[in-house]
Amino acid sequence: MSEPVALRAITDLNRPAVLNLRVAAGQEGFVDGVARSLRDAAEHPELAPWPRAVYAGEQPVGFVLLADGVANGNPDIPWPFYLWRMLIDGRFQGLGYGRAALDSVTAYVRSRPDARELVTSVVPGEGSPLGFYLRCGFVETGEMYDHERVLRLAL
Repeated sequence: MSEPVALRAITDLNRPAVLNLRVAAGQEGFVDGVARSLRDAAEHPELAPWPRAVYAGEQPVGFVLLADGVANGNPDIPWPFYLWRMLIDGRFQGLGYGRAALDSVTAYVRSRPDARELVTSVVPGEGSPLGFYLRCGFVETGEMYDHERVLRLAL
C-alpha cells in the first residue's frame, strides 16, 4: 500500500467511479455491490446509514456502509454500530487497503458517543471474508443474523 487511505463521502462527482467498483471474481455472493448498497441506504434511513468510498490517494479502491448509531431495539439491525457492507475492488485486493479501510471505520466508530463495539456479519463458505475479520481482531459471537455469522470487535 503506497497511498494513504481515507474514507470520503460519495458525491455526484465520485459516484460513477464508486459505482464501478467490483469485488474479485467468485466473491459476488459474499457482499452486495455498491449500487444495491446505496439503494438499501436510501431505503432505510432509520438505520442511520453512513456510506463512504475508500480512497487510496485519489483512486477509489473500495466502499463501506456503516449503520451509524442505530436506535436501541431496532428489529432490522440490533446493534448500534454495524458494518453493513465493505468491499475492496478486486484490482486492489491484497494490498492492505481492506485493513486500512477497516481501521478507518473502527477509528470513526470509536469517536462516536457510547460506542462499545463494532459488529459485522459474513456469509459463510469458501472464499468468505471471515478470516480477514478474525485477523483484524473480530471474534465470532456464535449468533446468526439473516443467515450470516455475526462477528464482534470490542472497542
